[in-house]
Formats: sequence, structure tokens, C-alpha cells
Amino acid sequence: MESFLACIGRKSSHFRKDGNAYRAQLGDVELYRWLSGTGLTQRKSLTLGRVEVPAELFLDLVRGLFDGDGSISHYVHRPVLRKYPRYLYRRLTVRFHSASPEHLRWLQKRLAEALSIKGAVVNQSKNRPHNMYALQYTKYASISLLTKLYENAESPRLRRKWLIWEDFRAQPVTTRPYRKRTKPR
Repeated sequence: MESFLACIGRKSSHFRKDGNAYRAQLGDVELYRWLSGTGLTQRKSLTLGRVEVPAELFLDLVRGLFDGDGSISHYVHRPVLRKYPRYLYRRLTVRFHSASPEHLRWLQKRLAEALSIKGAVVNQSKNRPHNMYALQYTKYASISLLTKLYENAESPRLRRKWLIWEDFRAQPVTTRPYRKRTKPR
């Protein structure tokens, strides 16, 4: 919230904690009209489609979407521990969450055009009152995406998510990849 308020030139004392969420209340009609003009509306997660933003600001928008409605996971996977105890696979996944599949398909298309990466929109609606979707990227697409999002060290970012990316970059796995053995002829 402090980063958001700094980006729009407001003091960090203009927000409050409301349960598990932080909220900022602004009385800026010009900012409201500008945000509405870009495609942001009330109940944004249910209604959002494409967001009109100049091409040079697209990755800044993506970083904001990632910080606000995204997630990142990084862990070491040991898929066949008994058979290959030294085989490790470092996983990295980036997801953008929304109740609007239209928005996620738009984002998927724009990221494919901008970075040549492929992602999948998946339904995550189990036990939820509204349909929920995620645009998810696997390891190498996530690496391409995060490299571009965090290219400029001066850009605003959510520190918690950036630290997960830094942890991934700092700990390479040195074991060789698993290769399926073929039977001799």
C-alpha cells in the first residue's frame, strides 16, 4: 500500500488495515476518471477485460497486476525419491488470479506478444462463491517474465514476491536432469 501511495504521490498515512486487507480511500476525481478510462471498474475482479495502457507502460502494468493479484511459488521437487535420491528439480510458477477469464486471456495474449511466452488459463473455482481463474506460467516462462518485470531495480515492487524471485535466482540446482533410460537393442 505504501508503494502504491508513493506512486500516485500520496502520503503513506492515507491507508488503514481492515481485517486481513489494507485499504486506501482517495478523494481524487481526476484519478478516478483516468482509472475508469483505462478499464478499471468497481468490482474489478469480476468485470475487468482489457486494460488500455501505452505499450511502453505495459510491463509496469503487469508488475502491478502481479503484485496485486498474482502469486509466485518456488520450491525444490524430488519426484522419484526412492529410485533417484539425488535428483532434484527446482520449480518456479507465476500466476495471475482473477474472476474474469476475459481479462486473463487478454493478459495471456499480450504477454505472448511482448515476451514470446506461453501460459495457461485454468479454472480454480472449487468451493468458491464466484468462478475464479488463474493465468499460470511454468518455470522457463516465469523466468522470462520475472527477469523483465524486475529488470529495473528502481521500479516499485512488492518486496515479498521479489524476494522469492531473488531466492530462486540465488540457488541453482547442480544435479543433472533426469533422462529416461532406453533398453539396449
